[in-house]
Amino acid sequence: MIFDNKNINDTDIEKIIDFALKEDIGTGDITSNKLIPKTSKSKAIIVSKSYGIIAGLPIAEMVFRKLDKNIFWHPKVKDGDKIKPNEILVKIEGSHRALLSCERLALNFLQRMSGIATETSRYVKAVEGCKTKILDTRKTVPCLRLLDKYAVKMGGGTNHRMGLFDMVMIKENHIKVAGSIKNAVKQIRNKIGKKIKIEVETTNIDEVTEALQVRADIIMLDNMDNKTMKKAVEIINGKALVEASGNMTLKRIKAVADTGVDFISVGALTHSVKALDISQYIEEI
Repeated sequence: MIFDNKNINDTDIEKIIDFALKEDIGTGDITSNKLIPKTSKSKAIIVSKSYGIIAGLPIAEMVFRKLDKNIFWHPKVKDGDKIKPNEILVKIEGSHRALLSCERLALNFLQRMSGIATETSRYVKAVEGCKTKILDTRKTVPCLRLLDKYAVKMGGGTNHRMGLFDMVMIKENHIKVAGSIKNAVKQIRNKIGKKIKIEVETTNIDEVTEALQVRADIIMLDNMDNKTMKKAVEIINGKALVEASGNMTLKRIKAVADTGVDFISVGALTHSVKALDISQYIEEI
């Protein structure tokens, strides 16, 4: 098993890989299949081209095994490890066709996931010494959320809710429908009980006070300046968990953590990440 979350298993990942292979290979890799004999064997190495945190090696292995179940996979590092330029990450031996046909897809997963892990690690490092944890968001590539959030964990971050189904998040538009934070929390509590946590988005101190009065489990401080956040944390005083959100950058993150918030959610971890530079080299046996 790659994931330790009860909602995620290898079958979920295989569905993602199967769809991606169908998209890329379709009815067959014409170039490789016409140039390379079916029984030809080769070996390859996957090499890093920059510093970072590796993530996605088990995913890449699953990709190659889809076309060659007997492939020899010899990883030299593991997910979550720091890597440097020109470092061999994996040595592979198996079907020459499979090594070529799966190369791009395997690297696409590795590069994106390692980019996410690397960026997450920068934010985590920036708040070292504080109690604050770095959270991801739902700003992920559609159908790749499981992988994006796994990569965040490999970078030392913490997963927020997986989707709309596993936690209540009362935002501005929900509050408008209900009439107030108090009404929204009360209506939902009456229907779901206390098993599922309720988070309330707030934009000012009055809303923070209202969310606290109705015993929200988590209070989000959305797009507040640092001074206001610090005051909000003092008012909440441990009676609820506190999440800071909105316009979070590496330059600002430490100052936000110093306000005393429990969590900082960062959409940039997944919505605009730069892929890590990783390459594969084939050598014929």
